[in-house]
Parts: sequence; C-alpha cells; structure tokens
Amino acid sequence: MPPSEPNPGTLWIVATPIGTLGDLSPRAGEVLGQVGLVLAEDTRRARALLSHLGLPARGRLRSLHEHNENSQVGALIEVLKGGISVALISDAGTPVLSDPGYQLVRAVRRAGLKVCSVPGASSFTAALAAAGQPPLPATLCGFLPGRPGPRRRRIAELASCPSTLVVLLSPHRLGRELADLAEVLGGQRSATLLAEISKLHERAVVGNLAELAASAEAEHPRGEYILVIGPTGEEESPPDVSAETVRAEYQRALAGGADRKEALRITARRLGLRRRVVFAMLAADNEDVPPPEPPLGH
Repeated sequence: MPPSEPNPGTLWIVATPIGTLGDLSPRAGEVLGQVGLVLAEDTRRARALLSHLGLPARGRLRSLHEHNENSQVGALIEVLKGGISVALISDAGTPVLSDPGYQLVRAVRRAGLKVCSVPGASSFTAALAAAGQPPLPATLCGFLPGRPGPRRRRIAELASCPSTLVVLLSPHRLGRELADLAEVLGGQRSATLLAEISKLHERAVVGNLAELAASAEAEHPRGEYILVIGPTGEEESPPDVSAETVRAEYQRALAGGADRKEALRITARRLGLRRRVVFAMLAADNEDVPPPEPPLGH
C-alpha cells in the first residue's frame, strides 16, 4: 500500500461518473490511487477509468457482482483487517444504491471496521434535480423486473407510495415498461423521462405517463433512461377527448391487429384516459367492447 494512505483498512465507497469523465472528483481519483484493491462489477469499465486516471489496474482490480458478493465478503474483511484499504465502485454513479455492495458494507460495519464515502455523481439525485417534479420526499425504485407479470406486480406495489418515484428503465424494454407504468399508476400521472444524463446527447421528455408511453423515445430508445414520476396529487387534468376520437383510436388499434381487450388498453394509453372511461364512452356509442379488468393490486 502507498505510504500516503491516511486510513489503512478502510472500505471506501467511491462515486464514479455517470457520463462525463470530468465529473469524477479529485478526491475520488486520490482515493483510487491510494487503496490496495478496487472492487468493480464490470472490471473492463473499471480498468478504463483507472487508465484515464493514469493508475495501474494490474493486481489491484477484483470483480464484485451479485453472484459472487456473498462468497467474497469473508475474504475481503480479512483484507481490511490486514490494513489494506479497498475501494468499491460501480459501473456508473454511486455504488450500492442499485448495484452490488450492500452485503459487503453491512458485513464490514458489523465487523467494526471503517467505511467511508467519497460522494459524487448519482443518477438518482441528478434526475431529481433536473426533472421538474417535486423532489422530496422521493423513493428510488431501481430497475423493474424484466418479465411482464412480476413487473406489473411491482408497479402495483408502487401505486401505494404517495411520494415522487424514481425508476431506472431498461432501453431494451422502454416502451413496454412505460406502458405498464401508465396503465397501473394512471396515464395522467405527471412524469419526466431523462436520457443520457451528463452525456453529450442528454435530453428529457416531460408530460404524463400516457404521453411518455406513446413518445418517440419509447418507440426508438437510445441510451440510458431514468424516469421521475411526480407524487400522487400531481396528476394532470384529464384531457377533453371526444367520443369520436376515442372510437377512432379504438378502431385503429383493432385494425392494427389487437383484440378487443388489447384495443381498449391501447386506446386508453394513447389518449391518457382510464380504461373504464374509454369503456363507458365506447359502450355509450354501442361499440362491442369487453369490460375493463379491475386494477392490479386490488
């Protein structure tokens, strides 16, 4: 270990850039240069970061991910007890929040060893600050499950949370995830979709969940996304939509190959209306439409 190490045997939680390398703090670079071991989920990204800082990676870099974290905790505590400091970094942003590391931090605390944070970039706080939604109280929800059933059940659980919600979205499932959020939480729920925070092509779309689900970003995703959903009570006023518009959207969905139940869902999402409202308008117009399903979680 370099002789300049001020706190030997410390686990350092080091925030790394979420986009621009210039966001890395000088203190983060200093700590990464002093520790004897660097833990990272993706060692390739970590090696590139250390190379950018002019720091050696050979013999100092070890993989720590969700599949091996528990098995490595004991050995890492022994490393710390031996006076070697360790830095935990994530692929981007602040470690532990939506990345591996919690089990290690808890074990190190319980062992009576020192844990220190080097604060810095976090997509959670960056998105909250830039979204234009009420920032506090806020709940970081992390990523949604990949499979449709578990994903919709998870969203139904979030429906009972009255605060602002911050959700990390997969670009591979962006349209489907936004559609499920709009359907379960309500299409009129105010939200901001942010993409590529701190990167060259940073951008945002503001509207309600129904509009975001039908946006160009949902149809043609590019990059990393984070969604900030305003708290309950911040819903936009329901749009003034005519029965003719509802009928036209419903028929368009049917013509696109959807069955009657799916066409009802698509129409509600596109127009930002509750399914029961769409059903009532179509039924009043003598359209053959199935009754809407009860909301999930009830």
